Amino acid sequence: MASIYRKKTGIYYISVMFQNKRITRSLGTRFYKVAKNLIPQIEKEIYAAILGEKKNQKLSFPELVEKYLICTNHPWVHSTRMRYNYLLRGYLENGLPNQATTRAMTIRVVNACNNWGYKHCLIVKPTRLEGGSKWKLRNRVFSRMELDLLFKQITDKDFNSFVRFAYYTGARSGEIRSIQAENIKDGYLLVTGKTGARTVKISTQAGKIIQGQDPLWSYSKDYVSHRFKQQVRKLGIKDARFHDLRRTFGLNLIKQGMSIYKVSKLLGHSSVRTTEQHYAPLLTVEIEDFIL
Repeated sequence: MASIYRKKTGIYYISVMFQNKRITRSLGTRFYKVAKNLIPQIEKEIYAAILGEKKNQKLSFPELVEKYLICTNHPWVHSTRMRYNYLLRGYLENGLPNQATTRAMTIRVVNACNNWGYKHCLIVKPTRLEGGSKWKLRNRVFSRMELDLLFKQITDKDFNSFVRFAYYTGARSGEIRSIQAENIKDGYLLVTGKTGARTVKISTQAGKIIQGQDPLWSYSKDYVSHRFKQQVRKLGIKDARFHDLRRTFGLNLIKQGMSIYKVSKLLGHSSVRTTEQHYAPLLTVEIEDFIL
């Protein structure tokens, strides 16, 4: 992450660490607020130079990104392509994000793009950004009181139903934002999401919600994210994200005695190991007291 400091002259400088080397550049101002606002753009320029925007490269990094994203040979599902597009274009526009997990994910995608370019002889040499593994699992879950607030106090009827349906199925937002009637079967729902096509079980509680939903939801990713943040702030629920509903669904099922194997299947995880990785820290604090 970039940092700023001021020299004796009063001019602020930006400092960026790359492969154990410190890179600095003048921000050309003596005003802290101005310097702080310049950080994203200058940091982006520094990394752009590192990543190949030089005369000896066959393609500049922005040009490489365009070719990488339009290539049809990647084994990506639609959601993966959308995520790569979002992260790479966000990086080109604003540089590396400050949020640790998103920053690490962006670095991994940038490195993948660079490696692809080298493999296809589009750049002279791939440069690897460090920090792609520096991310933390989010462990936020909703309490029973918080769930009751959400279910009872969200006044928008359609969005309230959407929130409850997300919790009662444990589905990802992208899997249920635009449900098609033909994908609703007896007791399950066919969706396409992060891991490709999968089946989402419709429990009795979820079934009652979707049976009464007319028309079916048609939300954008940004709408769900912004609308949910607006609602939780209004209700005084802190540090809450829509995806926390899915994590709470899984944890509550495990606490009720459902096997982690079944929970893994309901969540659509690629393996039980993935489920264990996400829930082990949460389950540790749930273990009852014991005496040795």
